Amino acid sequence: MAPQKLTEYERKRLENIRRNNEMMAALKVHTKATELSILPKAVTKSYSVKSEKKPKTETPIVIRRSLRTRGIPPDSKGSDSSTLTRNSPQKINDFVQNLGPIPMKDAYKGDDDSDRSFIESLVGMSNKEFSEEELNGSAKKKKKIECSLELESLNLDPENIARVVPGRITQMRFCPSNDVKMVAAGNKFGDIGFWNVGESEIFLYHPHQAPISGILFQPHCLSKIYTSCYDGLIRLMDAEKEIFDMVYNGENSIYALSQPKNEVNCLYFAEGSGGLSVWDNRIGKCSSQWDLHESRINTIDFSPQTTHIVATSSSDGTACTWDLRSIGGPKHTSLRTFTHKRSVQSAYFSPSGCSLATTSLDNTIGIYGGVNLEDKISVYHDNQTGRWISTFRAIWGWDNSYIFIGNMKRGVDVVSTVQRATIKTLQSPHISAIPCRFDANSCEVGMLAGATSGGQVYIWTSS
Repeated sequence: MAPQKLTEYERKRLENIRRNNEMMAALKVHTKATELSILPKAVTKSYSVKSEKKPKTETPIVIRRSLRTRGIPPDSKGSDSSTLTRNSPQKINDFVQNLGPIPMKDAYKGDDDSDRSFIESLVGMSNKEFSEEELNGSAKKKKKIECSLELESLNLDPENIARVVPGRITQMRFCPSNDVKMVAAGNKFGDIGFWNVGESEIFLYHPHQAPISGILFQPHCLSKIYTSCYDGLIRLMDAEKEIFDMVYNGENSIYALSQPKNEVNCLYFAEGSGGLSVWDNRIGKCSSQWDLHESRINTIDFSPQTTHIVATSSSDGTACTWDLRSIGGPKHTSLRTFTHKRSVQSAYFSPSGCSLATTSLDNTIGIYGGVNLEDKISVYHDNQTGRWISTFRAIWGWDNSYIFIGNMKRGVDVVSTVQRATIKTLQSPHISAIPCRFDANSCEVGMLAGATSGGQVYIWTSS
C-alpha cells in the first residue's frame, strides 16, 4: 500500500515537534527532571483560614423581595415605590430585631447620660394630673385655639432649621404642649429624634429596625409616646421608667398608627394588606381586627367632632370613611368611598371635621365637604416624588381655610379651599431639600413643621 501523502499542516506540525525536541536536548531538561525526581520530598507548611461556624437560622433574613417571588400580582392602580415594600405586606422576619423591652440608655445614640435633661423635661411635663372625666372629654376640655393666620406672616428663620435624624424622615409630630415647642421625627432606619425648636441639641434613639410608621404622644401623659414600625412592632417610650417597652408584636408590617381623642386605652393601627386592628391596653391584646381595603392602609384619621368616624387611605386607590359602631360581620361597608386613579397616600379630616382632604399619586388633592362629604373639589398637584423621597401628604392648617403640601421645587404650596386652587408658595433660601411630611402645631397657630428625606426639619412661625 502506498504511503499517504502528508498535508501541509501535518508537515509543519512534525517540523515543530522536531525543533522542540532538539531545543530540550540542548538544555538537558530531561536529565535535570530525572535528578529532581530521586531527591527526598521536602516538607511544606500550609495555612488555612478557619471558617467561623455560622448559627443556623430557621428563616433567612431577606431585605427586599419582589412581588413575583411572593406570588403577588403588580398593583394595576399604580404603585408607590418611594420606600421599602410600600404596597405589599412585609413580614417581620425580614428584619433583625429585639423583641423585648429596650432601656432608653441602650437605645440612645449620644454620649452617656447626655439625654438626662431631656428625660427629666418629659417627666416634668407629665406631672399635671388629669381626671377621668377630662380624659374622656366629658368635663373640662382644652381651650380651643382661635385661628387668625395671615399667610404673609409665615417666616422660616435659620435657627428654626435642624437635622433631627439621619436619612429620610417618614413620620413627624409636634408634642401637644403649650409649655414646650418640641418635634419628634422618625426615619427609615428606625430612629426617633427629638428637637426642642430653636435649640441646638438633638436627642436620638434607635428603638426599631425599619421605617417608622407612627408617632403618638399621649396628651394626658406626655412622657409616654407610642411608636409603630414596618418591623411589625408597637413600642411605648416611657420616660418615667426610662424604657422602650414592647406593646404589640405582629406578623406583618404596620403602616399607620392613630388614636381617637376619647380613647386613651385603645390604639388603632394599619397592619398588613388592608387590615385595621385595635389594641386594647386594658386586656393586653387586640380587641378587633378588620380587613377594610384590598391593599395597605397608609393613614388613619379620626373625626375631631365625631370620634367614632374614621377615615382611611389606601394604596388600592380609595379613601373611605367608616362608622366604628357598625363595622362587623364578614363584609364591611364604608360610609363613603372616595376613588382615585392611583394610590391614595393620605386622608385627613379638617379641624372642624366637616371636610376631608385626600392626596393621591394621580396628581390630585381631593377636598370633600358639605353634607355627608358629597361636594368634591379636585386640585391638581404634582405628587410624583419618586422612590427616594417620602410621598407628599396634604395636611390642614388650623381651620378649614388652608391646606399645606410640599412641592418638587423645594417649597410649600398653600391650597385655599375657598378659591379651590394653590394661592401661595412658601419659599426660602434656607430650604436645601424638598419638604415632604408636615405637621401643624395644634397649640400655636402659625407654627408649621416640614420634614425632608435628608433628615432636616423646617419650622415656620407666624411673626
